[in-house]
This record gives sequence, structure tokens and C-alpha cells, in this order.
Amino acid sequence: MKLDILAFGAHPDDVELGCGATIAKEVSLGKKVGIVDLTRGELGTRGSAELRDVEAANAAKILGVSVRENLKFEDGFFTNDKKHQLAIIKMIRKYKPDVVLCNPIDDRHIDHPKGSKLVSDACFLSGLLKIETEIGGEQQEKWRPKQVYHYIQWKNIEPDFVVNVTGFIDVKLKSVLAYTSQFYNSNSNEPETPITSKNFTDSVVYRARDLGRLINVECAEGFTSERYVAVENLSKII
Repeated sequence: MKLDILAFGAHPDDVELGCGATIAKEVSLGKKVGIVDLTRGELGTRGSAELRDVEAANAAKILGVSVRENLKFEDGFFTNDKKHQLAIIKMIRKYKPDVVLCNPIDDRHIDHPKGSKLVSDACFLSGLLKIETEIGGEQQEKWRPKQVYHYIQWKNIEPDFVVNVTGFIDVKLKSVLAYTSQFYNSNSNEPETPITSKNFTDSVVYRARDLGRLINVECAEGFTSERYVAVENLSKII
């Protein structure tokens, strides 16, 4: 299956938090979008890997993505080495996305910048002819995405560009809250974490509204790019 966009997250819920509204908008425009989670989030303070599997599947349905896979890397301890790069290269060559979205280059959780660099490196390597991979006994063709963008998570990183996601923030919030074990629940007896406060859940909306305010729309999501962001002409800028 050829995808237009493939979004990677170090943990289930990273993609939803970072770019859920953008994905929902792209799906509404007829784009084929997929998600690949690097780990099952098994080191998460709340819930379990098994529960996160169910939550991730529910979130994928809400966003309307075409496919979601989990590479089952070791949460907290995966590295940017040949083994992990090849696993991601296989996903890139399998789905042939034009655009790849991945974790921030810099963030609070150590897996986020690790995952960011790992995916970015794999996107380059995936375009090299002499790196051979196969799935199901079939040789894969080389493929390099046209663009690699990094969504924003915990830190308020200055974006290189923003996407108008007006009308899709409710879908994003619903996909985030599909992770019932991870976020604010006044009745929970589990330990508190930086993402379990009501303020954090509220931030999903107010950060999008603030970015929207800055570009004179209702809501927006920000991204950074390792390359210059080019436009076809000045009329394409809102």
C-alpha cells in the first residue's frame, strides 16, 4: 500500500499529541496516512503495554488512518543503530510515503529526540540502492520520502511552519483521550505524572488555539524542518 504520509512516534500517543489534527485534516482531504509506533510504551507509569495496544487501535480509528503498526522496540532503551534503522527502512519502503512526520529533535522525554534522529537517518538511508531489505521474502525497492517534518510535543519549540487545523482540534482531542490510561482522570488511583494533570490535557487545545491566533485562524499545529520549507508561489501562503 502506497501512503501519502507516514507518521512515526516513539510511543503510542506521540503522534496524536504532536500532529493528530493535521493527520485528521489530511485524511479528510483524501490523503492516505499511516502511523508506526516504535515502542509499546511499556515503561509508562500508568496502564500496560497490552492496554496501550488497544488504546492505539481506538485512536487510529478516530483519526481515520489507513494502517497502524508497532515495531516493538524496547521502550527507553532503543538505539540509533543498524538493526533499528533497517526496521524503519523496511516500513518506509513498504509504504513509500511522500512525507514522513516524526518526534521533535529536542524534547523532555529521551525517547523523543532519539526516535526523531533514528527516523530521520532511516529516511535518508532508505534511498540508498545498496542497502538491501526484504519483507515476506520479497526484495524491497529503495525509497526516500520527499520531506521529513518534526512535530512539537512537550517543549514550546519555535515552529518553522504551522498548519491550519481549524475544525479538526476536536478530533485530535478525542484521539488523545482514547488513551484512557495515560491522561487526566479525577477517579484514578494511579501515580501522577507530568501528563496526567488537567492542565496538560487542556494544553492540547490551548496550545493549538495560541498557534492559530498567531496566524489569524482558530487552531494550528507547528512543525520544524531540517531543510528549507519551500512554497510554489507567494499565493500559497496564508
